[in-house]
Amino acid sequence: MTQKVLLNSKEVNIILHRLACQLIEKHLDFKDTILIGIQPRGTFLANRLKELLEKEYQTPEIKLGYLDITFFRDDFRRTEKPLEANKTNINFIVENKKVIFIDDVLYTGRSIRAALTAIQSFGRPSEIELLVLIDRRFSRNLPIQPDYRGRQVDAINNEKVKVSWKENDGEDAVYLVTN
Repeated sequence: MTQKVLLNSKEVNIILHRLACQLIEKHLDFKDTILIGIQPRGTFLANRLKELLEKEYQTPEIKLGYLDITFFRDDFRRTEKPLEANKTNINFIVENKKVIFIDDVLYTGRSIRAALTAIQSFGRPSEIELLVLIDRRFSRNLPIQPDYRGRQVDAINNEKVKVSWKENDGEDAVYLVTN
């Protein structure tokens, strides 16, 4: 197994600031906007963006929730091992709000399809956008595209994109892993 660095800590930080600025350009005061981190890995990116928006860009009171999509996936019964669900934490109504789904890697699009179904349990958003750190653009099974992307990566079949967050993995980095 080989591992190539796609983004180092400094590059991840630059991308996070760019994504935060793009969100501010479109949503200004975030009064009617909600950030939803898709469990499990999208929560790290969502937390970072919320922190950046509030501390560095003085955007007050951003609503942030976490959405577990485990049992909304179309493949959850196709694995040998039992799946472990994460915790959904959305303690506000999404009815008529602008929702921004946040995930680390957009690959086949199936996670986002599941998130679209799962969010309906919390109301009907007026609009849904997608923000991802990494867009694996040639791997889609569904016609889903991000509204905001940190970096586009062209990875072939046996390559995986691994995102490391310092809160969980001890470093901020993105790797291309080949088996």
